Amino acid sequence: MASAKKQIQTLARQLFKLSFDNGALTSDRVAGVLAYVEKTRPAHTTAVLKAYHRLVAAEFARGQAVVEHAGAVSEATLAGIAASMTKKYARRVTTVARKNDALLAGVRIRVGDDVYESSVAGQLAVLSAAV
Repeated sequence: MASAKKQIQTLARQLFKLSFDNGALTSDRVAGVLAYVEKTRPAHTTAVLKAYHRLVAAEFARGQAVVEHAGAVSEATLAGIAASMTKKYARRVTTVARKNDALLAGVRIRVGDDVYESSVAGQLAVLSAAV
């Protein structure tokens, strides 16, 4: 069983590497990988596709800054956040705005597993934990 898991992970990583063109994940390459899997039907196809999906989703999240906000956020602010995160991570990062009334004021930015907190709710949570 351990050998099968290793084979699944190895194949998923190989397929993931094939999904890049000039260092960027592209929809054309992903479509090509999926067509190849559909045509060849490797052993444990479902498990391979699930492992591949996790890798693609994680890579996609690394290139997207989710900006949660309580009030209005201007396009200029979003562009500034995108530029700042692109510089910080040394790769192209796009922004997606999501309203979150629980923040009270300010923003929370998530890029992959990294979270940048600049909201009143976040500051209150820190103060509450310190008491």
